[in-house]
Amino acid sequence: MFALVTGASSGIGRDIAKELAKRGYDIIVVARNKEKLNDIKKQIEKRYKVKVCVEVCDVSIKENCKNLYEKVVKKYGRVQVLVNNAGFGTCGEFNETDLDKELQMIDTNITAYHILTKLFLKDMVKRDKGYILNVASISGFMPGPLMATYYSSKAYIVRLTQAIRQELVMQGSNVTISALCPGPVKTNFNKVADVKFYIPGKSSEYVARYAVKKMFRNKILIFPGLSIWISRLLAKILPDQLMAFFCYFLQKRKIQ
Repeated sequence: MFALVTGASSGIGRDIAKELAKRGYDIIVVARNKEKLNDIKKQIEKRYKVKVCVEVCDVSIKENCKNLYEKVVKKYGRVQVLVNNAGFGTCGEFNETDLDKELQMIDTNITAYHILTKLFLKDMVKRDKGYILNVASISGFMPGPLMATYYSSKAYIVRLTQAIRQELVMQGSNVTISALCPGPVKTNFNKVADVKFYIPGKSSEYVARYAVKKMFRNKILIFPGLSIWISRLLAKILPDQLMAFFCYFLQKRKIQ
C-alpha cells in the first residue's frame, strides 16, 4: 500500500508521512529538497520498517504535477492515500506584496492540489477505494486582509474538497476526501511567510497524528483543537466584514 505526501520535507507533511508509516503504508515523499527527503527516508525506514520512495518535484509547475502522477503510476502502481500538503504564504498589503511570489503561491496552494486530486481521484473512484487529505487552514473560512492571497487559496481548497466530497457521497463511492484546517502550527511556514504568531501554535506532530486519525474516520473537515473549532464557529456567525476587521488586526501583529 502506497501513500503519497507532497511537501514532505518538513513540518506537517513530514509528520503525516511518519504517521502513515506507523500504519504500515509505504511512503512516496515529494518535495523540492532532495537532501531533506533522503534524511526523512532514512528516518522512516529505520524506525517503521516500510519502504520510502523519494520523488524530487516542484509542484508549483503544472507539467511537473502531471509528470509526477504518470511517474508514480508507472513506478509504484496504485496509491491508496494522497496527501496534498505543499504550500506557503506571504504577508503584507496586497498592493505591496510581490506578484510573482503570489502567482507561485497560487500554483502551489491551488493548482497543484487541483491537478493531483483530479488525477489520483479518477483512479481511486475506479477502484472504489482510497483517501485524499488536502491540507487547508482555518484561514479558509474567513477573509484575510494582509494575507489576502494565502487565505483565498485555502478557501479554494476547503470548497473544492467539500464539493468533491458531496459528489462522492451521491455516487455511493467508498473513496473519501478530507480537508485539514489547522490554526498556527510550529513549522517553517512562519519563516517563509515572514510572520510571527502570537497565539501558541500546535506541534506539527500533534496536528499530523490528529489529521490522519480523523481522515481514516471519514471526517470531512478536520480541526485540530477546540480553539480552532471555535474560530470556525465564529467565522460562520460573525458578518464577513466584521470578521475581516478583526483579522486585519490579528495579521498586523504577525508582520515582522
